[in-house]
Amino acid sequence: MEGRNILIETRWATPTDAAAMQRFAKELAALQPDVILASTTPATTALLQQTRTIPIVFATVGDPIGSGFVTSPSRPGGNVTGFSTFEVSLGGKWLELLKEIAPRVARVALLFNPATATYAEPYLNSFKTAAASVGVEAIDAAVHDRSEFESVVAAQAREPDGGLVVIADAFTSAHRVEITSLAARYRLPALYPWRHFVEVGGLLSYGTDLIDNFRRAGAYVDRILKGEKPSELPVQAPVKFELVINLKAAKALGLTVPSSLLATADEVIE
Repeated sequence: MEGRNILIETRWATPTDAAAMQRFAKELAALQPDVILASTTPATTALLQQTRTIPIVFATVGDPIGSGFVTSPSRPGGNVTGFSTFEVSLGGKWLELLKEIAPRVARVALLFNPATATYAEPYLNSFKTAAASVGVEAIDAAVHDRSEFESVVAAQAREPDGGLVVIADAFTSAHRVEITSLAARYRLPALYPWRHFVEVGGLLSYGTDLIDNFRRAGAYVDRILKGEKPSELPVQAPVKFELVINLKAAKALGLTVPSSLLATADEVIE
């Protein structure tokens, strides 16, 4: 019970504020807690720059091996372990779902920030393989700043049958309102990685159930507090995925959502 047998210190920083993230990571490490719960790849990176001894559990990291956090999923080997959002087959699944709700789509841009989505290449490869099999042109749309969003969306909308897929990363998530608003303004069918994009007006999302990852991370925190070491707790892949559809956004785009897609959706926003 908080206040009796546990003390929780919380720090929040946006993924685009690297200075705040470094400052907060330093503050938390200085407190010498028994365990630290991290969310994203940038947050975990900042914490590992401050401590290699305090146990760290991450909840929503894209590629823990590629990011250098662990040496192997089964034996992390250091002071950090946790739960990944990475599933390479999502690249093809995103295209399949976008084509199902917008069958005429023939050119699709994949929007991501290389600095925060360091794991993007496997997603791109999966998407391009799926795109080639159905005759869709796949376009890399790397952005490094929020000011570049509109040029990507506008380029896709300039010709008919364009579409957009947003790759999961902390940067795009932080700017989900701008991205979904641009897609709506340019009338561009777009698929997003997580439900919170759809909750602010996006068309549909498919990806890891982030709340489930945090619940599982809580179990790891409990095990570490009871004496287990993060080096001996395997990194776990996502096990629960969710499809969320926004009918209002579909109507605004003149799209009719197939009944088969509605039947498989985890949530439909009216």
